[in-house]
Amino acid sequence: QAQLVESGGGMVQPGGSLRLSCAASGFTFKFYDMAWYRRAPGKERELVADIDRTGGTTNYADSVKGRFTISRDNAENRMYLQMNSLKPEDTAVYYCVAVYSGMSGQGTQVTISS
Repeated sequence: QAQLVESGGGMVQPGGSLRLSCAASGFTFKFYDMAWYRRAPGKERELVADIDRTGGTTNYADSVKGRFTISRDNAENRMYLQMNSLKPEDTAVYYCVAVYSGMSGQGTQVTISS
């Protein structure tokens, strides 16, 4: 059974850092482009960053460019999102998604608050 499980969320102060992880199982991870999405309270789901199947091409939302870094380890079937210089507006549930597959994890809550 295909599964994506996010971890690493939590509450940090503005300016802090978090590293999200997505563990994939039940499908051939290396064949899929992957992405991180987020949904803030009262807002639409937003694409945060995506990465191609090899990890060679990445794209970022303007709101996180220069602060967040997406990466993947195909040998470990994992994807990551390093988030630095966090702002209150980054508060959201973050989801791991296998692009064009319909597969998504349950999400991990990230809260930025002083």
